Amino acid sequence: MATITVPAHQKGDVLVDFEDKKFEDVKAAPGEKALITFHTVAFEGSIGLVNLLQASRLIQKGFETSVLLYGPGVTLGVQRGFPKLGDEAFPGHLNFNNRIEKILNDGGKVYACRFALQALYGHGEGALIPGIIPVSPLDVLDIILLHRRDNAFILDTWTL
Repeated sequence: MATITVPAHQKGDVLVDFEDKKFEDVKAAPGEKALITFHTVAFEGSIGLVNLLQASRLIQKGFETSVLLYGPGVTLGVQRGFPKLGDEAFPGHLNFNNRIEKILNDGGKVYACRFALQALYGHGEGALIPGIIPVSPLDVLDIILLHRRDNAFILDTWTL
């Protein structure tokens, strides 16, 4: 029978070379923009959180960054908590709220489609995290086209 001779991993061990970066650290040129769009349901996969983290990274790199929540993506932008709004029921429960608040505090803009908010998910504008800008469903395509016209970096996030 085979014997394991390698010691078990310990807290603080390094399992990969996290300092080896292959590509240059790209920074935005003055006035460069980025748009991250979300058509995904909160808590139904990792992509919502991962690309909110990408939005923060783009802000750090100097991009004028906007986030668009539409369709099921508006579920990322509603206030949550239990038993009261703002109470974290379990670790990570408020990860979307906390990340969106950080994006807003760091100068990013977050937009949410009013149609999806009301017609699809039964929320009013008062349910949104403060600072999120409600927009007409007719604005969803136009914000994408405006960013395209401005040669912005656009990251579309789709699930479902």
